[in-house]
Parts: sequence; structure tokens; C-alpha cells
Amino acid sequence: MLAGKKIIIGITGSIAAYKTPLIVRQLIKAGAEVRVLMTPASTDFVSKLTLSTLSKNPVLVDLFDEQSWANHVELGRWADLMLIAPLSCNTLGKMAVGQCDNLLLAVYLSAVCPVMVAAAMDEDMWHHPNTQKNLEILRANGNIVLDAVYGELASGLVGQGRMAEPEDIVKEVEHFFKTSSQLKGKKALVSAGPTYEAIDPVRFIGNHSSGKMGYAIADELANRGAEVTLVSGPVAIRSKNKMVKLLPVISADEMHTTCMANSASYNIAVMAAAVADYTPETVADQKIKKKDGQLMVTLKKTKDILASLGKTKTKEQILVGFALETENEKANAQKKLEEKNADLIILNSLKDEGAGFGHNTNKVTLFFKKGKEEQIELKSKSALAKDIVDAIIEIRS
Repeated sequence: MLAGKKIIIGITGSIAAYKTPLIVRQLIKAGAEVRVLMTPASTDFVSKLTLSTLSKNPVLVDLFDEQSWANHVELGRWADLMLIAPLSCNTLGKMAVGQCDNLLLAVYLSAVCPVMVAAAMDEDMWHHPNTQKNLEILRANGNIVLDAVYGELASGLVGQGRMAEPEDIVKEVEHFFKTSSQLKGKKALVSAGPTYEAIDPVRFIGNHSSGKMGYAIADELANRGAEVTLVSGPVAIRSKNKMVKLLPVISADEMHTTCMANSASYNIAVMAAAVADYTPETVADQKIKKKDGQLMVTLKKTKDILASLGKTKTKEQILVGFALETENEKANAQKKLEEKNADLIILNSLKDEGAGFGHNTNKVTLFFKKGKEEQIELKSKSALAKDIVDAIIEIRS
């Protein structure tokens, strides 16, 4: 599985660095090509000679020395994965703000490959709000974060802060490479966010969708190797995966046109956008001035994107839709599954605390075409996106 894979291992100043040679040894044994980078502080905890012997490559610490210059851009483009283990609290903070004062950080900022980090620090440092905030920044930037685990710490305390064991980290690396090619060669279409239906040049009808769920699904599909096109309404977020192709739209009509263009070429379509069901019949050319009395706006139905895709869907295509309900949730979701010719409907209920619009978490029920039903408890939208993509792969198999 790891044969021929190119992996950069970054080591920072933590007592847990004594475990890193074991990670290097296991990766080399599995057939990977490994290059090791160290921060100056980490050299006090583990020997360069040991690491160069195990990796069969020189260990790099400085951006330049008297004889050579380490090309951090070239290193950042060479690897299939960058693994920083251990990740100290100090380097975590520098990564979160984009600081670049050593070779490891220069390579991190230049890397075009995915980055995985395994944190290690004392328990109180781990639980500090700034540490948790910095970890969230790394996750938001698309890094894979392996949380510190519970156990005996260098301080003598017992608690969370210990770096994951080498064999567990290697398993995570293997899992990354296994899943990163699951959808290789497949094309996916994802819609996300709200639509804005203009009343005049200033005002519009919209909703509270943040786009977070759709973006998380698009990122996860790309992480699994799919070629992803993301059709997004107006949102304040961006994709974490650089390979996702973004097509921004404003209105329901624009989203329908964009989604239907080349719809036959997609293997997977996930309609996660909160598309307006109605739009004004007419749009004023100028801003409507406030006057006495009522303002009447006549609405007409928008085109149903999920239904349109369902009508043209082939047996080889997988169509996934969302249902946000406030009553008769299960019945309405099952009805939508049948009427739209979908393979999977994901039910959101506004009654569930922490789920739905604007939240970083979600709680859903999956309704499959063949009758299977699966409830997924409240979790982060990025974690839920993995479950949803797993379900899509299950349908394909």
C-alpha cells in the first residue's frame, strides 16, 4: 500500500520525538520513500544519525549551511504526504499564524500535498483554549489532525497530551493512502450554500445556509480522489481542498443551469444546497422606495434541480439529496427519495439541537433507495462528510 509513496516526516521539539525513528522504520519497511526534516529544537531529543540511517537519506535541519541550500519549494512539491510527528505546541502556534522561521515551516507553507500532524504536549497545554483554537485553524486549512491521546506524560502527569503510538500513526498513513484513491477517475458534482432571489438591485429573498455541509462533502470527495465540481451560492467559506473546482452562482436559476450543464458526465451528484423554492415573478430595475401601505411581491416556483437530475440520471450515476424538515420528517424524506429518483436522501431536522443551518455540527438520518435507514448522531460536519462519502461508496459497490 505504501510502496513508492513519498513521505516527508517533520520532527519538532518534543520528548515524543524519541518515537519518530520507529515511524520512519515502519514506513521504510512498508516500501515508502522518506525524507526527514527537523527543527533545531528537536535535535536535542533524537539523533540525526539515527534518522538518516533509518531513512537512507540525509536529515535536513537548516534552510542553508556553508555548502548547500535546502530548496523548500522543491521538497514541498516532492511529497505525496507530509507528516509532522510530534507536533509541539510551539510549532502548532507558528503553523496556525503562518510563521516561517525554520526549514520545516518553510516546507509546510510550500507543500502542495496533504499534511498530517500528530500532536504531543502536556495535558494543560493541550486543553488550553489557544491550543484548541490553533488546532481548529489547522483543520480548517485542510490539515489532517491526529489528536493527542490519554496516557502517561513526560511531566509525570497522566492525561491527554501523549502523541499517538507509532503503529497507530502508520495505520492512519495507510488509511489515508487507501482512501485517497477510492474515487480516482470519478467525477462528482456538489451544490452548496443558499441562493439569493433578487427583488430589486438591493434586496433579495434568501435563507440561513452557511454552505458548510456541502463544502465538507466536496472536500471529502476530492480527498478520496474524485474530480469535484462545486456549484456554490453566496457563502463566506472556501474549500479546504485545492483540487475542488468552484463555480459560484447567485440565484436558483443560475444554480439549475450550472448543475445541469454536462450533468451526464458526472458519476456522483450531491445536492446539498438550500435552493430557494420560490423567486419573484418580476425584479425591479431600481431600488423600491418605501411608501405607505403594503408591498406585494408575487412569487413563482423555481426549477427543481434534484428532480431535473433525477429525470436524466442513468443507472451508472448516483444521486444524493438533502431534506430539511420541520414535521413528518421520515415520511417526507422517503417521499422525496422516490419522487426525485435519488439513491440517497439525507434528512435534517430543525428540531435537533446543534444541527442544520449555521452550525459546525450536524445530525442526520440516511435513507437509501433499497430501503435501508441509518441514523448518524451529532458530530462535526467534516466527520459527517466522511460518513456520507462512505455511504456513496457503499452504494457504488
